[in-house]
Amino acid sequence: MGARRGRSVGRHWWVGPRGAGRSCGGGSGGAAAAAAAALERSGAGREVAAPPGPMELENIVANTVLLKAREGGGGNRKGKSKKWRQMLQFPHISLCEDLRQALERDYHSLCEKQPIGRMLFRQFCETRPELSRCVKFLDAVAGYEVAPDEKRKECGQHLIEKYLKPKSEDHVPEVPSQLVDACCERLEQEPSKELFKESTKLIHDYLSVAPFADYLDSLYFNRFLQWKWLERQPVTKNTFRQYRVLGKGGFGEVCACQVRATGKMYACKKLEKKRIKKRKGEAMALNEKQILEKVNSRFVVSLAYAYETKDALCLVLTLMNGGDLKFHIYHMGEAGFEEPRAAFYAAEICCGLEDLHQERIVYRDLKPENILLDDHGHIRISDLGLAVHVPEGQTIKGRVGTVGYMAPEVVKNERYTFSPDWWALGCLVYEMIEGQSPFQQRKKKIKREEVERLVKDVQEEYSEKFSPCARSLCTMLLCKDPLERLGCRGAGAREVKEHPLFKHLNFRRLEAGMLDPPFKPDPQAIYCKDVLDIEQFSTVKGVELEPTDNDFYQKFATGSVPIPWQNEMIETDCFKELNVFSTDGTVPPDLDWKGQPSPQPKKGLLQRFFSRQR
Repeated sequence: MGARRGRSVGRHWWVGPRGAGRSCGGGSGGAAAAAAAALERSGAGREVAAPPGPMELENIVANTVLLKAREGGGGNRKGKSKKWRQMLQFPHISLCEDLRQALERDYHSLCEKQPIGRMLFRQFCETRPELSRCVKFLDAVAGYEVAPDEKRKECGQHLIEKYLKPKSEDHVPEVPSQLVDACCERLEQEPSKELFKESTKLIHDYLSVAPFADYLDSLYFNRFLQWKWLERQPVTKNTFRQYRVLGKGGFGEVCACQVRATGKMYACKKLEKKRIKKRKGEAMALNEKQILEKVNSRFVVSLAYAYETKDALCLVLTLMNGGDLKFHIYHMGEAGFEEPRAAFYAAEICCGLEDLHQERIVYRDLKPENILLDDHGHIRISDLGLAVHVPEGQTIKGRVGTVGYMAPEVVKNERYTFSPDWWALGCLVYEMIEGQSPFQQRKKKIKREEVERLVKDVQEEYSEKFSPCARSLCTMLLCKDPLERLGCRGAGAREVKEHPLFKHLNFRRLEAGMLDPPFKPDPQAIYCKDVLDIEQFSTVKGVELEPTDNDFYQKFATGSVPIPWQNEMIETDCFKELNVFSTDGTVPPDLDWKGQPSPQPKKGLLQRFFSRQR
């Protein structure tokens, strides 16, 4: 996009000390920022600087409002509505009986997978010393698994002394002595991250029987039911505050939004109902929603809510404030990254692909603009519109993707499973290091047929920017034969993780979010186009919505997604502030079966109107 009076260059907008919009993006971002700062200090140029026009002012206001929301809006509520406690008021336990009957009694789901369920089960265990020891042991094993390589042996020795030796105060008798001896022996040989895997399974087996049954009859499980009741409440446009448009999706705009009750920021991807119908995109839209709902990964954008308005279906997704990799490769100085930065992003993308493939999902659209950075500089894979489930033991066919990133087997319209994703990772690693895609030159138009010929038949070339290690990884990922390609030889992502380029990376720590990224985005930046530079969609004509369309809308608009919703409650401290039990052992009124829920007073017209404003 073009610059306006020197204020907005590239796609990197920030608010200066006086709230004026300035840019440190574009090819000479650092110089532009330094020049702007020098001008401000000296006062030079003030008399000739033109005042912002009405359109530029609109952009400055939209960005300033979004930045304020991202920072929590000021005050102690951190973006929460004044009425957030009322919005998240627990129902009386008597209203949760249908939910109690409907929930599957599965230990793994209720006590491990669901974040609030996990915390409440642990709170229950803390009331019994024999169970508390088990939970502390599990936590210690988790700490051992993410310990730095040089400290893992020492960490393992401490764990064995504290929890597995019979004379220890915190001894866990559920792990037999033969297994303890075997762990001690293996620890001396090599402190493997998997050392205590069998021990943790025994502890979970123990907890999943009698302790789990007792938990289901406890106040803590009743409280979990109250949280699940809140989680299942209807989601509408009034659940959120809406902010500026961030970009465009295939069927509508993407804008920033904020949950009124918690203050959590998200991106809302709107799919216009008429546009979906005109393009016959129902199956594609529902497929993307169901895949996003299924995947729970630190390295893939999460779906938190799915709801509908009169005109649109809305996916509420992880908000990634740091821009996409394409912008950072090409618009932040010299094209491309130093090798350590490229290796870090490649490792996180590898973890994201592994999580998708474990769910038997092939992504099929890996490219720089689909990899987004968060506030801290970690990446997530986004836009799963072309992703598809591969049934166990089967292959699929489909000539889909982006020209220049499609694997030879896709270009030839052959059958495949997950091989196209590893090819595309090779293209991306190459592009991050070289500053140019392996089979296309930037801003140079090449016919699709020529690009596909290069992909199928021509070996890519490597410059001096590639170390032998980086070149080796790219060559192995860009192998024309999918059977010989790294990642496709039987061990999947493990083959890629074991490549020497990643030898200094501790993947367990990476997967736990414990490694610092090599670059952190500017917290005062808006890494997207100006509001008025985002092309608007035209009005859809010749399409009418009918009652029969409602079946599809109901499948789509299913409300909150459990794991992201529960994480939101924990991250925003709502869980901490609301999940209170009496210290004197008395039963809270909302969990007391003797008391009945008090009827809600009816609201007058004015009350109903004003309650929707916040």
